[in-house]
Formats: sequence, structure tokens, C-alpha cells
Amino acid sequence: MTRTILVTGATSGIGRAAAARFAAEPAEVFITGRHADTVECTAKELNVKGIVCDATNPVTVANLATHLSSLDVLVNAAGGLAGPPPEGASPLEAAHAEWQTHLSQNLLSAVLTTTALRDRLTHGSTVINIGSIGAERRGGSYGAAKAALAAWNASISAELAPRDITCNVISPGYIADTNFFRGQLSDERHVALVEETHNKRPGSVDDVAETAYFLASSGARHITGQTINVNGGAFTTR
Repeated sequence: MTRTILVTGATSGIGRAAAARFAAEPAEVFITGRHADTVECTAKELNVKGIVCDATNPVTVANLATHLSSLDVLVNAAGGLAGPPPEGASPLEAAHAEWQTHLSQNLLSAVLTTTALRDRLTHGSTVINIGSIGAERRGGSYGAAKAALAAWNASISAELAPRDITCNVISPGYIADTNFFRGQLSDERHVALVEETHNKRPGSVDDVAETAYFLASSGARHITGQTINVNGGAFTTR
């Protein structure tokens, strides 16, 4: 039976890799992104269906739900870092803007999408939320948002478990092949992040995509409400 998959924030990085992994099943895969040009290009390259949707906007998320009658796997991969503060903002205004952006992009995006689609989820389906190692170390407002994502995941897991729906967080460590650092990661920082791992290599988007694929498999039906660290053994407490 062909499964229906939705991956948000899938025009690059982890989201794109997850969409490609599920599309190889084969499955009916839908991807979302905020920009029509990148959604169209990615959908064509992966041979999937693209929907323009800002996962932080209740209106566009509600519209997204109209495209799906049922859903077997939801991967909430939309997220990211805030940009610079508004020009001329005071320190308090800058902090407010940063925290609002990080909470919206990395927590509310998953909450809104899952809420809009929870009635579309089938018996035995899977929800996967992409977290971050920053939730357990000095992640600032971004890490706090990802930590809140894990707390919410535990709650939604309990709510959906009676329908045999699993809900888990994948918490990646340093993933080299994304635009997360926007080209500003120094060589010294790269070496330090790799050195923290046990296996002495950065993670890849495929490491995370394969974990997502496993969590959506029949072999993972008793795993729910969990945070799965995919970080090569990097320390998560400092």
C-alpha cells in the first residue's frame, strides 16, 4: 500500500533529504517551503508534489490541510535561525524579535502543522519532529525553542498514542551539508565540532533522513515520545 508522506521545510538540507528518502520507497510525497520557486524546483527534481506553505502562518497551514485527505507520515522539518535584529532596534526589542522568530520557526511551525493535520493522520501513522543538539547545551533562544519542541512532542505523543500514532524528535548534532550556518562557520569551529564526536566526523543529512525513515517503519512502532540523538556521540550537556 502506497503511503502518503508530508515533509515541511523540504527545499534544502534535512527536509529535502528526508523527502528524497521517502520518495525512493516509492510513496506519494508532498513537500512544503515558503518560496514558490524553490518549492517548484525541488518538487521537480525529487519527482514529488510541492505546496507553498509558511508553516508559521495559520492561514497557509490551514490551506495545506485541504490538499491532503489522509496522511501516514508527517516530518516537521521546517525551522532555522533568526536573521539580524531590525535596524535601530533597542536591546530589548532585538531580544523580543529573536525569541519570537525562533519560537515561531522551530516550535509553532510543528505545532500548527500537526494540529491542522492530526485528523488526517491514519491509524498507525508517524509524526517526526526535527530538533537540535542545541536544546541540551548552550543553544540560546534557538535551543530553548527546540527544547520546547521536545516537551510538546512528549505531550502530543500521549494524546495520539490511542490511535497507534507515534511521535518522536530527531535531535541532530553538527550536520555539515546544510545552510544552517549560512557560510559563517569557521574552519576552527568545524574542527572543534567534529572533535566532540566519538566517530570523528560531521553528521550528514542522510544520517537524519535514514533515522526518520526507520522511525516511520514497522520496526519502530513501540518508540514514541522520545528524542533520538543523531550526533556521533557528541556531548550534549555542556
